[in-house]
Amino acid sequence: MRNVRSFSQELKRQVVEELLSGESCPAQLCRRYNISSSLLYHWKRQYARGKFNNEPTAEAALRDRVEKLERLVGKLTLENEFLKKGLQNSLTQTSRNGKLSTSGDSSSAASSRGAD
Repeated sequence: MRNVRSFSQELKRQVVEELLSGESCPAQLCRRYNISSSLLYHWKRQYARGKFNNEPTAEAALRDRVEKLERLVGKLTLENEFLKKGLQNSLTQTSRNGKLSTSGDSSSAASSRGAD
């Protein structure tokens, strides 16, 4: 069974700040703290986003905002497609029944269907 190591936020912040200051190169830090380079760069990305009780960099804050807005655009696009398909299905059903409502009022269309 593999042991899972956990590192404190303070240690992570210290290692990243040492990397950013240029005191040590990434390979030296990885050997000294017995961590992989991918973990070191993961911590660096987290540091840039302010995950270690530090101020996020302007670039990381903008990147987070862009990601959030892209998710919102995707959600709105899906909702828009859903509504378009629903409208098309509704128009197709009313034209099949021979009762095409030109006013666009769905309540009058529904009441006329109920009168049959």
